[in-house]
Amino acid sequence: MNRQFYDNEREIDLAEQKTLHNREKKIVAARSITFIAAVGSFAIGWDTHTNYCYIIAALLAMIFIRLMNYHDELKRRKRFLKSRMTVVNSYIARARGTWRKRSNDGSIYLKNNRPQDVDLHIFGEGSIFQYICAARTKRGRDLLAAAFNPEPPDFNEIRNRQRGVAEILQRPRLSLDLEAYARLMPNNHDTSELIVSVEEELPPLGKIYMLRFIMPIILIASCVLALYGIIAYEFSPLFVMLISLVIAIVALPAVNELLAPLKIISKELRLYRAIFERLESTNFSSKRLSAIREILTDEVSAAQKLKELSLLVDAANARHNPLFFILGNGLFLADFFLVVAFMKWRVDAAKHLRTWLDAFAEVEVLISLASIGQTRTTYCFPTFYEDEEPHLTVEGLTSLLVADAKGVPNDVELKAGTTIITGANMSGKTTWIRTLAAAVIVAYSGAPVCAKSFAVSRLAVLTSIRVNDDISQGVSTFYAELLRIKSMIEYTEKNLPMLACIDEIFKGTNVNDRVIGAKEAIRRLTNDRSITLVTTHDFQLCDMVSENTHISNAHFEEYYVDNEIKFDFKLRKGRTHTTNAKYLLRMAGILPPE
Repeated sequence: MNRQFYDNEREIDLAEQKTLHNREKKIVAARSITFIAAVGSFAIGWDTHTNYCYIIAALLAMIFIRLMNYHDELKRRKRFLKSRMTVVNSYIARARGTWRKRSNDGSIYLKNNRPQDVDLHIFGEGSIFQYICAARTKRGRDLLAAAFNPEPPDFNEIRNRQRGVAEILQRPRLSLDLEAYARLMPNNHDTSELIVSVEEELPPLGKIYMLRFIMPIILIASCVLALYGIIAYEFSPLFVMLISLVIAIVALPAVNELLAPLKIISKELRLYRAIFERLESTNFSSKRLSAIREILTDEVSAAQKLKELSLLVDAANARHNPLFFILGNGLFLADFFLVVAFMKWRVDAAKHLRTWLDAFAEVEVLISLASIGQTRTTYCFPTFYEDEEPHLTVEGLTSLLVADAKGVPNDVELKAGTTIITGANMSGKTTWIRTLAAAVIVAYSGAPVCAKSFAVSRLAVLTSIRVNDDISQGVSTFYAELLRIKSMIEYTEKNLPMLACIDEIFKGTNVNDRVIGAKEAIRRLTNDRSITLVTTHDFQLCDMVSENTHISNAHFEEYYVDNEIKFDFKLRKGRTHTTNAKYLLRMAGILPPE
């Protein structure tokens, strides 16, 4: 991680926040003085009947409005900087290992029929999803969750995504800004209701909407006639305005129905516009990001269309003000103009809205996947073996869920066959198989992995690690594990490549039955299409290397310093010959000291 970059960005944002705070105080003071001066000038003009005082009051009022707008811009910028600093701090927290306070852990994506999600900490508290997720929108989170699939994907598609993630890594300020804008949206922001309402088939506009031209013309004509004394000035223009207002009131239910989608749009509209402006103004080199930019600029500009829509939203909000409604509709039939303008916008842009929002969701996915490279000192983009034989080669792999400084790298090269892993309690057996299998799924998402090098073929990832009973179904822990291993054996019968990870095989039964069952399961899972990893405390299983050359042993060791147990968490070839259960029992105070 380039810690200095994020520290510098935080200092820059803090300095700008301080500048904006001082500027805001000056603007508030100037706005107050201008308002008082404008009211005073108007009062003097009223008392003295001096026209130039009215002119001064009008000029001051214009300055006051401009100061208000500028103040709003300052407040928006301050909110953005606050959001951006939150994003910067989240990257620093992940590098420090304090990321588990992040709110979104992806628990909603856990699936009962996919135990890998829990076994490998893909979703849930302390999960990979919680670590990397930068998506604020529901669509972005859904796409990110879908990227973590234990089934092997199309490698060409993944390489395409990798190049997009790599370009995001080269543009850290862009990803910070985009994530900061997105964080200003409501958590898990869902645009589906807006998309559905906008994409609904448009009803034909009745001829009544032609009155938006006719009534203002009649009003102008009546004013001209009244000015020349042809009709009564006090009556005719006011009568025309009253008719226009009655027409607007009668048409109000239909108008409200046509403008209903605008109610769903709130401040997020301005944020999407800022996001699209950044993406449209950036020249990308990767195919993935270039395609996203093309989506936003094809036929019509997404940012420009959202700018137009924001004006319509402002007008729709203003019409709820009684004064605006009366004057706007009495003079111009403003509601009718607003309806026609919105219908035109829907015709021009509504067909693109879904693709625009989906394009940003994909950007959120790329930013999330890139966060691994943004927060780790050692990472690489995996390469993929195109041959059909199972193959997995790893150098310096560490767990994403362990703080960078605490991770212990391991190397391994695996081909079809079974590796029986032994070692003392707490030596790292379970952590290793979980780290390896999770890294395969992360690699298939298009993200970098925490390793010096990582190469993998097409492998479905099946696991039996965190197995629990199910009281409601009458399923014991042992039987639940049987079902997991049965599914692995059934998968081998499809003659498809697989990575199978089994922790403490058949731990839920007695040692004699466990060894008999484990040996048979290992025989069934040892074939030329499967890479199988099995951890165990049953040393009898290690003797299986003599019956099949595709079965091998590996182990983790412990050592003692001043009668204290230590672990180096390094994977070694061969079987272990040590145990530490009695030591740990004494350490816990269950067994008496020797």
